[in-house]
Amino acid sequence: MRRGERKGAEGPRPGSPVPVGKASLEEPLDGAAAGRASGPAAGRRSTESEVYDDGTNTFFWRAHTLSVLFILTCVLGYVTLLEETPRDTAYNTKRGIVASVLVFLCFGVTQAKDGPFSRPHPAYWRFWLCVSVVYELVLIFILFQTVQDGRQFLKYVDPRLGVPLPERDYGGNCLIYDADNKTDPFHNVWDKLDGFVPAHFIGWYLKTLMIRDWWMCTIVSVMFEFLEYSLEHQLPNFSECWWDHWIMDVLVCNGLGIYCGMKTLEWLSLKTYKWQGLWNIPTYKGKMKRIVFQFTPYSWVRFEWKPASSLRRWLAVCGIILVVRPVASCMPLPSPPRAPSTLLCPQFLLAELNTFYLKFVLWMPPEHYLVLLRLVFFVNVGGVAMREIYDFMDDPKLHKKLGQQAWLVAAITVTELLIVVKYDPHTLTLSLPFYIAQCWTLGSVLALTWTVWRFFLRDITLRYKETRRQKQQGRDDQGRADGSVDGRPPGPDDPSGPEEAEREGVPAPH
Repeated sequence: MRRGERKGAEGPRPGSPVPVGKASLEEPLDGAAAGRASGPAAGRRSTESEVYDDGTNTFFWRAHTLSVLFILTCVLGYVTLLEETPRDTAYNTKRGIVASVLVFLCFGVTQAKDGPFSRPHPAYWRFWLCVSVVYELVLIFILFQTVQDGRQFLKYVDPRLGVPLPERDYGGNCLIYDADNKTDPFHNVWDKLDGFVPAHFIGWYLKTLMIRDWWMCTIVSVMFEFLEYSLEHQLPNFSECWWDHWIMDVLVCNGLGIYCGMKTLEWLSLKTYKWQGLWNIPTYKGKMKRIVFQFTPYSWVRFEWKPASSLRRWLAVCGIILVVRPVASCMPLPSPPRAPSTLLCPQFLLAELNTFYLKFVLWMPPEHYLVLLRLVFFVNVGGVAMREIYDFMDDPKLHKKLGQQAWLVAAITVTELLIVVKYDPHTLTLSLPFYIAQCWTLGSVLALTWTVWRFFLRDITLRYKETRRQKQQGRDDQGRADGSVDGRPPGPDDPSGPEEAEREGVPAPH
């Protein structure tokens, strides 16, 4: 549904509240959902901001399906009639595949279903939805190849790929102050202050904007470091110094990124969402401000995960933590990549650690541009998927099925894992050190025990206590009714029983 269709023929009056349901998503709901509501706040959850929109429907927001079709037809006609086809089979194959993908993207951008976001433009998010489909199809193709053919297939993308990666030495000297180095005793610290530091900070800043919860981000951050400790035996680039784990990563990069992200979330939650058409703003300063704000959300929804409120929400939050992926972790840098691995934790780590295991099994150097493209891809689709998951979990009556982008991200995550399992099962089946296995077993038992106590035993205990309280209250009410005097209920000064009567000096009746 396009913006012009959502607005209706007349649209809201300037300064009036946005039609019902518009504030419930960054992009307004469709007419059917809005028609079910009756008041200005109906259909809007308490965590959603109120939006005012003057209903301006400019050329920028109108559907351009015929224009895109005309341009696409002209381009194909030019290639067919006026351009001579080269005799190079490999070149024609590559160009044919690229042209097919571009035609599919043109169709998707103009015809695909809109998601929850509408800024800077719904077509932008439809584009990334179609890119998700293309990426999933490429992964499926690689999955059905032999290990050798799959690695050599990447040579068609870049001739430098398809060769084994050189071995690197990770870990090394972990002294903060190296007294043996007279010229620079802090050289170990300076060696770690490379491009990974700002990349890691930006990644956690963006992930905080996606999750919108300090506790969940902190838990993921700490768990990430424990996983690096646990999986050093599988990939040596997981080996880091203790101060690199807990000081540089958790406190500096992760902590500062989460803090800045939470401050941005606070600003977005307090911001007034009042939108005017660009040509309805009289001043040039106002027009420039409106152009900049086009790249901010249409409205805002504050995420309240409340994992302990019900078993359903607890399982959903656990699943999100298992699926969420730190976007900075796949930054293509020459420094050693840092990540956890796959066997230990079902799906958190699927999307996150898939980055590192895919590079390992497909022989892709960390600094390759394909790694950067994958990072950009997940940055754009991750926020949409997280919003769709939250809507599906928080408001199942309105969102009766999982969103399309969330579905694709889950499918991509699983497919990447299957590629890793098929291409290098030996690395993934390396047994855990005994003490590592003990720690994870203990943690799993504690988590399972808490779940059973919180959502089963505790509820049974509370129900039993409530039943006893109700029965006791019923007996007390019956006793007061039996002890009423002269047919009227006992007052506050009336004796309530034999003990009270004897206390007042009157013999108790037998």
